Amino acid sequence: MQRWSFRIAISVAAVLLGSAASARGGELHVGAASVNITPAKPVGLAGQVRTRIAREVESPVTATALALESRDGDTVRDQAVMVSCDLVLIRDDLQPRLRERLKARVPGLQAEKVFLTATHTHTAPVTREGVYVIPEGEAIQPAAYVAWLVERLEDVVARAWADRRPGGVAWGLSQALVAHNRRAVYADGHAQMYGKTAGPTFRGIEGYEDHYVDVLFFFDREKKPIALAVNVPCPSQEVESRHKVNADFWHETRVRLRKRFGKDIQILGWPGAGGDQSPHLMWYKRAEERMRSLRGLSRLEEIARRIDLAVQDAYEGAAKDIHFDASLVHNVRPLQLPARMVTDEEFAKAKAFCNSVAQEKNPDPLQCLRRSWNRQTVERYEQRDTLTSYTMELHAIRLGDVAICTNPFELYTEYGVRIRARSKAVQTFVVQLTGGKGGYLPTAEAVDGGGYSTDVFSNRVGPEGGNALVDRTVEAINAMWQNAK
Repeated sequence: MQRWSFRIAISVAAVLLGSAASARGGELHVGAASVNITPAKPVGLAGQVRTRIAREVESPVTATALALESRDGDTVRDQAVMVSCDLVLIRDDLQPRLRERLKARVPGLQAEKVFLTATHTHTAPVTREGVYVIPEGEAIQPAAYVAWLVERLEDVVARAWADRRPGGVAWGLSQALVAHNRRAVYADGHAQMYGKTAGPTFRGIEGYEDHYVDVLFFFDREKKPIALAVNVPCPSQEVESRHKVNADFWHETRVRLRKRFGKDIQILGWPGAGGDQSPHLMWYKRAEERMRSLRGLSRLEEIARRIDLAVQDAYEGAAKDIHFDASLVHNVRPLQLPARMVTDEEFAKAKAFCNSVAQEKNPDPLQCLRRSWNRQTVERYEQRDTLTSYTMELHAIRLGDVAICTNPFELYTEYGVRIRARSKAVQTFVVQLTGGKGGYLPTAEAVDGGGYSTDVFSNRVGPEGGNALVDRTVEAINAMWQNAK
């Protein structure tokens, strides 16, 4: 443990030193743009066990870029370009490929200051090869879709960067009941994702729920809204099993917010720490559904209504406190976390499963997927002497009184609560599923309870790494508020 503490401390030392610079604000420049990332051809959908080919579009999946730059006259002080994508995840090579293209396309932009975030809709195109069998000729293949996607992302970043102009920012806070902790706990101590709650052995919901909605509002010099960044601690997977392209609740949310703030406003959906959350109702379902039915809304529209009202509530206060010279400090550093190690027992169980499925003549898709998971577990065990750490990219940003921090995980909500509680910023936006595929990051309590999302095959990093992530993220944030109490 001492060895890991030493390594992690070294990995963020540059963050602490680099952020000691003055937080004095310069002139803020803001630009934003969006692009449709829905392919014209049929496409495989990511996020479920079985292959789903979408031939229709219920709502387009989009990518929205927000470009920020702080200047003193002609001198650039710092930059940040954030891109929110209606995807289930950001595959590991997508962000590096985009950055490489931007180096030639957008002179003056520091490519390492660009990051991609997935909203985690389960009805968006597949981006990874080998996960699903997508017949040639029936739908666009993942590699072809990603090549096209990179071009679209390059274009939207370039347009957002070209659009930047002197502007202001305001930050606001409200609440909306969107996220529900999806892990039910039973009398024998075990937990189950989406477990039944009506039976006599149900004992409660395992962990936190976070109903805060943090919002950043960006304005031009005439105080006209340009863009919004809305941080909701919940993945967008209400309609996750459908066979049509769908941006989930973020599409309906954008429709409502554009009616309120204008059709040209750009809206970034940022998923907060919500690895153990979903919009699915876990209890009190009949009462919730009755009220939704009386309002004449679909479930997606009901979620969007709640977010829309929260954003408006936040705006009523935030619009009175717009900052045109807000400080912008953006630190980007690799962070090494201890990997979750595969135990002897987990290895033996995984190997036995692989061997049993290998004996089946026609295993079903679920068995094939589980075999793939267990094969990866076996490989991790066999490489345990070298696979002792997981390296992620940490973005820690100060924007006025606000902190923004990122991670690549489906991060359990407790970790996000801990980061925000310990942060010296007035508001802290924890943005998960950023930059790559980190897998679930559960708490120790969840691992003890077992069940999907806590198994070793779905965790590159475990609770020890989660604690380290919280500590190092808080250090990186608070270093930007060194003089704050």
